[in-house]
Amino acid sequence: MKTRKYLLSAIVSGLLSTVVSASAQAPVSLDLQPDGKNPASPVMGDHLQFWSSITNTGTSPIEGLVAWISLVEIDPGNEQPVDLEDWSAQKAVTGASLKPGETLRTDWYMRLIKGGDYRVVVSVTDRGGRQVYTSPTVQFHVRQKAVLQAGRVLSVAAAIPLLIMGLMVFYKTKQRRRRE
Repeated sequence: MKTRKYLLSAIVSGLLSTVVSASAQAPVSLDLQPDGKNPASPVMGDHLQFWSSITNTGTSPIEGLVAWISLVEIDPGNEQPVDLEDWSAQKAVTGASLKPGETLRTDWYMRLIKGGDYRVVVSVTDRGGRQVYTSPTVQFHVRQKAVLQAGRVLSVAAAIPLLIMGLMVFYKTKQRRRRE
């Protein structure tokens, strides 16, 4: 009797977990990958490309799909979301419709503005849904680049005082000639 109870309990538990996991499965599958042509050690000013695959794993079409890219700085003491205004011209894909089993591939381009450690993620929702689904994150490091180059600054820094001194000498010489 105990064996039958245990066996029945195990079967019911297994069926329930299968039903729960099937109903909890997201109707959208997301993947995010860096492009293979991205520099291995990017520097400020470089461009990176990522691509995402959004697949409708549900049984009904997804209408009014909205996918967007987000960037988060993760430097210790400076953790914050990044405004993509200067980083990326394409921040979202909207209005797409996906039939069951269909996949939408989107390329995301980014210009690296500031050095530091970052994570990028793509999120998706639909017009009628109340859920937001996210891709795995991709982490990368942007090396700092000297914004001012000594060769350009040195010539200006030396030329301005010399120009001022030259104007002063010219003015004084002109005044002496007038007095004579």
